[in-house]
Amino acid sequence: MAGHRAIGEIIKEITNLNDDELQRALQIQRNTREPLGQLLVKMNLITERDRARALGRQWGIPFVEINPEEVDEEIISLFPKHMLARCRALPIARKGNRVTIAMANPLDIFSIDQMRLVSGLEIDPVITVEEDLNNVLTSMQSSGDRLDETIRKVVDEVGSEGELRFSEGKRDEEVSIDQLRELVDDAPIIQLVNMIIRQALTDKASDIHIQPEATRVRVRYRIDGLLQDNTSVPKQVQAALISRIKVMAEMDIAEKRAPQDGRISLTLNNREFDMRVSTLPGVQGEKVVMRVLDKSGISVTVNKLGIPSTMMDAYDRLIHRSYGIILVTGPTGSGKSTTLYATLNQINSPDKNILTVEDPVEYQLPGLTQSGVNVRAGMTFPAVLRTMLRQDPDIILVGETRDPETALISIEAALTGHLVFSTLHTNDAPGAVARLTEMGIEPFLTASAVIGVLAQRLVRTICPRCKESYEPSVEAFRRLGMNLEGENVIFYRGAGCQYCRNTGYKGRIGVFELMAVDNEVRELILQKAPTHVLRQAALEAGMISLKQDAMQKILEGVTTMEEALRVIYAE
Repeated sequence: MAGHRAIGEIIKEITNLNDDELQRALQIQRNTREPLGQLLVKMNLITERDRARALGRQWGIPFVEINPEEVDEEIISLFPKHMLARCRALPIARKGNRVTIAMANPLDIFSIDQMRLVSGLEIDPVITVEEDLNNVLTSMQSSGDRLDETIRKVVDEVGSEGELRFSEGKRDEEVSIDQLRELVDDAPIIQLVNMIIRQALTDKASDIHIQPEATRVRVRYRIDGLLQDNTSVPKQVQAALISRIKVMAEMDIAEKRAPQDGRISLTLNNREFDMRVSTLPGVQGEKVVMRVLDKSGISVTVNKLGIPSTMMDAYDRLIHRSYGIILVTGPTGSGKSTTLYATLNQINSPDKNILTVEDPVEYQLPGLTQSGVNVRAGMTFPAVLRTMLRQDPDIILVGETRDPETALISIEAALTGHLVFSTLHTNDAPGAVARLTEMGIEPFLTASAVIGVLAQRLVRTICPRCKESYEPSVEAFRRLGMNLEGENVIFYRGAGCQYCRNTGYKGRIGVFELMAVDNEVRELILQKAPTHVLRQAALEAGMISLKQDAMQKILEGVTTMEEALRVIYAE
């Protein structure tokens, strides 16, 4: 039994974690007091599976994989489902009077004793991946039958009052505020909203869309960048459903004709989440969108983002410069903020004063001073940025360069000896120069201040559980411009399974291009060269383009041709 061995030592044995990465994690742990294995997962240095295996080895408890398709309902029926959810346990095998139960925490003696008393059987605990366990338990709790039953109860509650039957022609605006307040406190509507949110968090959705339509309310989740239908509820539930969400977000339920913004904080399976809630009045009623922010998933490292090793070397040199501007570009939702947070984590140290101005501050990072934009209080990007320059900063992060004043102050900061990071909305790295010019920034300032531009996109990665080889179409080869004649290359895709919701994809990874501003590029900027000339010069200097990086990830079996065509080549 390895019960007294350090978890870090065991993790190094079963993964490719190196000494530098482990020491960095230990340094962060001294400040956060977080369990090492959990911290390494958050930093993307190991997987949850690695963590569970290491803990099992440390505790001398077997590790098992859970396959949702092999769950035995007969064995599960030995225990109340609400008890399994509370204990975070799943029975997976029985032999005589002994039951093997997979648990995220097999040292939870209290839960083990409860299950022993209820079943009258001896319990043999094993450890498993917490995420897999939660997915199965949530699917048991939020099965279609239970959702249908909850919706039926809500409809009964709402429909018991004849004047609330919207299907008979009455609009939700006509429901009195007193009626809404009564409805949002009823158990069925609370259960319905909780189930919608819980399922979204389990599926790792980034956004929840509650969209009223003529005859129903459509519920959709954005998972791995794409919207997917989850369920729909009857039209007569609309007012109660939306009002319940607004109450949770501390919004005014009486205000239905103007947009509102709010925030919900909650905890699920010991993980903290924030949800930014936005309402928008529409013809069929208020649409609600909830942006999910996983507060526990922010300690990422740059080398786990998917940046190619050769590009990573160049980027590492840039981020350790003492002054200049580094821009991260890409469309909304392309992972720019994650890249910047990872970069700040990489270069953060006690001898640096790092300040950020963001709109809003999505995640709080230890060791940094972070400020949020508040226009009503006069805290605009330029105003906060000017104040920051009087705070003796070494490194400044500007959440977004969205106006000429912000751009100019950022450039002045870079020219006066500060390292500045910011984001821009451009299609590629060379396009950032043209965007600054459009903002009125003189080329000589851009050439002097900007030291590098990192452009990125996010592509979905192939599901590891249903990954299979296949022969791609000739058209895909043509569109990608790939010439692989005579080469024995195997292409992969996901067949679709329960783990990936039959999409064939699970998770996302970045695709990047980095334009370092060398003397040649700097001279072209001064000459006001067009974007395509800058691009050609950067490529000749060795820049790996977005398309080239995407192609390499296809050949490595990380993503598929179809996904690359959708995200990169569609442009």
